[in-house]
Amino acid sequence: MQKGKSEIITARMAPADKSAIQKRAKAAGMTVTDYLTTCALGKEIVRVDGLDDLLSELKAQGRNLNQLTTLANMGRISILRGDDLVSEYTRLCDRLGALVREVR
Repeated sequence: MQKGKSEIITARMAPADKSAIQKRAKAAGMTVTDYLTTCALGKEIVRVDGLDDLLSELKAQGRNLNQLTTLANMGRISILRGDDLVSEYTRLCDRLGALVREVR
């Protein structure tokens, strides 16, 4: 359950500290608020390089498989070389699994 953000904390800091925090939040792919909250609550921040590209490709392959499956079930196409499609999708899933294991 997501909690609404309704409280404000004001902090004074040196401009260099503010800039460093902003850079770290950006590098983590987070807003400054989320970054500071995560750090203050002792949660670990994990940034996985290449994950966005992998997930984008995985989603695209999934959409392709769904479209082909729908057309095949409608009798509009016969899937040729379907094993290649499944193999590529499996390869992407395996890469994602390896990244997850590496992060843990």
